[in-house]
Amino acid sequence: MADVDELLKDVYEELKPDSQRIRKETEKTIKKINSALGKKKIKAKAIAGGSVAKGTFLKGDHDCDLFVKFDYNRYKDKDISGLLEGALRKSFRKVSRVHGSRDYYHIINELRYEIIPVLDVKSPAKALNITDCSLLHVNWVNKFPKMKKDIMLTKAFCKAAGVYGAESYIKGFSGHVVDIMTIYYGGFLNLLKAASKWKSKEVLDYYNAHKGKALLNLNRSKTQSPLIVIDPVQPDRNAAAALGDEKFQIFRKRASEFMKNPSKRFFAAEAVDLDRIRKDAQSKGGKLIIIDVKAKTGKEDVVGAKLLKSLEFIVSQLKQNDFKIIAHGWKWDKARKAFFWIAVDKKDLPQTEVREGPPVKVKKHYENFRKAHKNAFEKKGRVYAEVKRKFVNAEVFLRYLMKTEYIKEKVEEIRIRSEIRMKGKMIKRGKVAS
Repeated sequence: MADVDELLKDVYEELKPDSQRIRKETEKTIKKINSALGKKKIKAKAIAGGSVAKGTFLKGDHDCDLFVKFDYNRYKDKDISGLLEGALRKSFRKVSRVHGSRDYYHIINELRYEIIPVLDVKSPAKALNITDCSLLHVNWVNKFPKMKKDIMLTKAFCKAAGVYGAESYIKGFSGHVVDIMTIYYGGFLNLLKAASKWKSKEVLDYYNAHKGKALLNLNRSKTQSPLIVIDPVQPDRNAAAALGDEKFQIFRKRASEFMKNPSKRFFAAEAVDLDRIRKDAQSKGGKLIIIDVKAKTGKEDVVGAKLLKSLEFIVSQLKQNDFKIIAHGWKWDKARKAFFWIAVDKKDLPQTEVREGPPVKVKKHYENFRKAHKNAFEKKGRVYAEVKRKFVNAEVFLRYLMKTEYIKEKVEEIRIRSEIRMKGKMIKRGKVAS
């Protein structure tokens, strides 16, 4: 264990940000917001939230949450998003409004700020919106100052594994869930030991608010995730409701691997190695197709979900049309640039396929099928016919898919970047469909 402790100590030192610079930058922005609120005579106050307020900000992070607390009695029936917008636009050159359960704002200085209007509540019972409880979550985490180092380790571990973030296109562990899990188990290592043995529907209830009956007490819609994390501030809420099974299994696997062979590599995000993916595909008789995508503008969660749905649609259509997929994945810079990669069998499909028809005993459909297919034949009580395929080449089929309304609605522009060999050189070709 001594070696592991030394390893984690080194990792922690590498994760520590320049706290003085972060504090200076956030304080400058907070002061500017509060000045604007004062000029508008709005009774509200901007303060730091999220990882900055909890002391768990990582080196290299750029996102910072700021909350603007509005006086409850004065503003509980008012449009606090609209009031905040008026103040922000007077003081910042570029302000982006993001639609949500209550609209909030993005501004960029040295850091990328998310500025969230909330009602100043002292109890969850008074909250009129889920975001009103955010500062109560911060206060809860700050009751465990000795856990901050471990929370930073868990956060970095999740980011490196690609399982950090509760957005719909990620379906991973939110920052709040990372905090609760780490505190629940009393540290990073204890969390990983437990996680490697988790079973589906594991329940983490720090205060034992449900006395072991959380799965019975909570509404069924709140317990669909593979991990149930009872919110210590709002015990009727599963904080991990957005977690998907894929990210749950990845975290379990990585936890087990780390416990068997601890290494710094578990805290470093791996870049997508297209050369490795290409070689792996070739070793399995496949080829790699790369698709460059220009994302639409809008709320990150919505844009990301559209990109993911586009890839899922492409993969499902390839499978339905008998193309063999070896592997696939995607990468997005959270702005306009993204790319999908799909490794498929390099061989074209046969020119014809045997299409299955209805059972012989279903006379009407059987007769219609035989009329449509002159070469139909019967086998084991069902009718079949050999038909010519519309698509035999994966790239040709992909270009067809890119012109469909489904894809056009979800992305701004999309291009296949295929690679062919010609006279010993690698030549790239692409075609845009927008």
